[in-house]
Amino acid sequence: MAQAKRVLVAMSGGVDSSVAALLLKQAGYEVTGVTMKISSEDAIPTRRKPACFGEKKNEEIKAVETVAEHLGIDFHIVDLRQEYEDRILNYFRQEYSSGRTPNPCVKCNAEIKFGLLLDGCRRLGRDYDYFATGHYARVKHDERSGRWLLLKGLDPKKDQSYFLSLLSQKQLSRSLFPLGELSKAEVRKIARDHNLPVSDKEESQDFYAGDYRDLLDKGKPGSIKDLKGQTIGRHNGIANYTVGQRRGLGVAGGQRLYVIRIEATTNTVYLGEEKDLLTEKFSVEGMNWIARLPEAGQEIKAKVKIRYKSPELDCRLVAENGGRTVEVTLQEPYKAVTPGQVAVLYEGESVLGAGFIH
Repeated sequence: MAQAKRVLVAMSGGVDSSVAALLLKQAGYEVTGVTMKISSEDAIPTRRKPACFGEKKNEEIKAVETVAEHLGIDFHIVDLRQEYEDRILNYFRQEYSSGRTPNPCVKCNAEIKFGLLLDGCRRLGRDYDYFATGHYARVKHDERSGRWLLLKGLDPKKDQSYFLSLLSQKQLSRSLFPLGELSKAEVRKIARDHNLPVSDKEESQDFYAGDYRDLLDKGKPGSIKDLKGQTIGRHNGIANYTVGQRRGLGVAGGQRLYVIRIEATTNTVYLGEEKDLLTEKFSVEGMNWIARLPEAGQEIKAKVKIRYKSPELDCRLVAENGGRTVEVTLQEPYKAVTPGQVAVLYEGESVLGAGFIH
């Protein structure tokens, strides 16, 4: 009899990753649960709702242990607190201090969860054939192109392909997403039918549940200006602002204003009207191509999401600098295209590629 394929399942103590482990065990895999320790109990202020990074991580680790015991699978913890500080928290701080708005979850998946977590497992002597998570997405191999494709989850309300868009071909080739063809309601039902102790647990999708400013370095005061360059107020640090923000601007009265631009070199926040937020063209840097590699100068019709909760926008794109950069032209202008956020390009149900809005 052939030996069962070994799969490491990233388990967070929530219902999605728990059901992913259950389904893989039912499918005949040799399943081991793994989780990463990324925060200390006393390091983070009290949080108000579940999140990936927070003070009650030890409670979630205990939940994973309970699920693993219920499923009859091994479970290991990998301490990545220093790596998370270096790769994710420092990136988060640097982006805000540079006037950009980061997406730490997308970066964490590519570098920490699908990278350093697996390195840590190998150091513990846990080798694997596949790595699985509870993301609502799908992966398949395209025989014609020879590439691994990242596809949307079938439930449009739960599709999480956006968060996996920086994964490499090597990472995708060994990835399993057991929930990709299921809805959240179906996952909940599976959990209840198998008496999983987390079947009714509130889900966690946020990076940090408290005020994100808790994690940032205190900024320097500076000027708030209108688009004509006239000073109309003062700010206490550009990290308190993001493009499109309307509330808490520190400018009283008058017309409704929005953050239009943040200029880190002069420590200035620029405000304008809603119409000033509209963007038709922008560039995307640090591209990770998944479905295919574009030809130089080739114009491609696609759709783009400029943040996880934005709609898919019709666009034309042209790859430049050997494919490292893409110039995106929207069919219709859209507001608050925000530097630092991840832009994910789609062709149908497939992720074409992704990079950072410049």
